[in-house]
Amino acid sequence: MKNILITGCSSGFGRLTAETLIKRGYTVLATMIGLDTFSAKAASQLEDFAGKQSGTLHILELDVTCCNSIKSALKRGIELVDEIDVVINNAGIGDTGWTEAFSEEQTQKMFDVNVFGVQRMMRAVLPEMRKRNEGLIINFSSIQGRVVFPYSGIYSATKFAIEGLSESYHYELKPLGVDVVMLQPGGFKTNFEAIQNGPSDKARLDSYGELKDEPYKVWGNPDDTKDFLPHPQPIADAIIKLIETEPGKRPLRTLVDPLLDGTGTKTINEATQKAQRELSDKLGWDII
Repeated sequence: MKNILITGCSSGFGRLTAETLIKRGYTVLATMIGLDTFSAKAASQLEDFAGKQSGTLHILELDVTCCNSIKSALKRGIELVDEIDVVINNAGIGDTGWTEAFSEEQTQKMFDVNVFGVQRMMRAVLPEMRKRNEGLIINFSSIQGRVVFPYSGIYSATKFAIEGLSESYHYELKPLGVDVVMLQPGGFKTNFEAIQNGPSDKARLDSYGELKDEPYKVWGNPDDTKDFLPHPQPIADAIIKLIETEPGKRPLRTLVDPLLDGTGTKTINEATQKAQRELSDKLGWDII
């Protein structure tokens, strides 16, 4: 598996994963939005990095909220590399604050990117993968798709949705030679929090009175340096391990959480696996 498409490569996990894979010799289709505007600098920096490595880089405009954008990017990608072996659904947005104060538009946007965007991507790439009876899709979940942190309700809901969506795909496509797996990152030092805006319904927020700033006690201020957070390289390393694992042998969930050591998430993963196996045995399914 040599040709790898990654969504959301302008920064964070996506950018680091692209760099790590290029350095290892893979061909990477790094996708992002705003190539001619706000992502132009990031794209240029990634190109400069790739020029010094053994792998190959192609940068494509791709907006996971737009089917036409996805279709155009994949068409161009196939022209460049013939076939796409791995898709990493990394693109995502999040925010923290009183859940009630997030507007309907904010809620829809988070689901549109984090959940519907993944479904759009999978519908776009799966026909060719099924035709070849091979392929790997890695969907970014989160420990917040398993355990709940207060003041992150909408983001957490999107990641809970990704857990259910991805696990169903995992069972459905395993007999067809396509592996669908999840990565569950904990907290890492990226720009994820720095670009958040908080809830937009200021009147609703003000109605909490003296409690309005309680979310900062859990999450801190967006512009805090938070040097206690670990570097995200373990995420890219975990992705390489999944790619290089034998097809059909890849675990459904890969938890990467050095900050909290998987507390809570690990317990829920184990309980869920046991419950699904019991259900499968009870109903006579042979998919787990």
